[in-house]
Amino acid sequence: MKKITYLLVFFIAFVLIAKVSNAYFNVTYLNTTVILENNTSAHVIEVLTLFISNSSVQQYMQYRQAINLTLSNWGNALGTSYLIEHIINPNSSISKFTFLPGPVMRNINGSGLAYLTMDYYVGNVTTKSIIAPRKFEYTFNDKVFNFMHTASGEALYPNSRLNIIIPKDAQVVSIYPAPDYPVPSSPGNYTGYTEFSWFYGEPLSKFSFSYIITESLQQEVVSYFGALLSKYGTIIYASLIAIIVIIIIYLYIKIVLVR
Repeated sequence: MKKITYLLVFFIAFVLIAKVSNAYFNVTYLNTTVILENNTSAHVIEVLTLFISNSSVQQYMQYRQAINLTLSNWGNALGTSYLIEHIINPNSSISKFTFLPGPVMRNINGSGLAYLTMDYYVGNVTTKSIIAPRKFEYTFNDKVFNFMHTASGEALYPNSRLNIIIPKDAQVVSIYPAPDYPVPSSPGNYTGYTEFSWFYGEPLSKFSFSYIITESLQQEVVSYFGALLSKYGTIIYASLIAIIVIIIIYLYIKIVLVR
């Protein structure tokens, strides 16, 4: 009888421990996509795959309903250090940041998955230089990475993926290390590709990436007048108003006063 009692107590304790240990969150994957733009800034979309145990689903749903949780609050609540911006620039602020914790997709056993999405813009991710008329070279700034810090430098997490998307018709000049995707038809020939991906803990300490964009004559004219308007906009508008006023006064004198 005593032996049965001990076994019963042991079984209850085991069930309680298993139940407690089953209550947890775990970020299983990070996908970071950097969309490079012609103005040296980047649009960054980061998606984290979150595993939610059966006993934690309700808790996660309560977090989603809370309106005052910051990104730091979410990181602490889920027990993860992945909820940070992984593309940053100390000399440029992040803008248009949004965070969207997605709904729970339940599994047969009651646990579930959710996707957490961070969406933001970062300035000065690339530097732009003129190398010929209407031809510009863009060089990626590897100082913007904020992934895993190792003894040899920056590196991707083992369970993460980095994607870089360049503008259409851009020509890749150099790329290191070689991306895991795509696999070129010949070594170093990435003509026609606009998306490149690295994963499986890829070292980023010696990362380099540059490409060339050749503007059309129309783009050059639009860019020129756009820059001119941006720099001298106030003066141009004031001059136009002055010209219109002078024309009105001239017409008034010619038509009204001359009569």
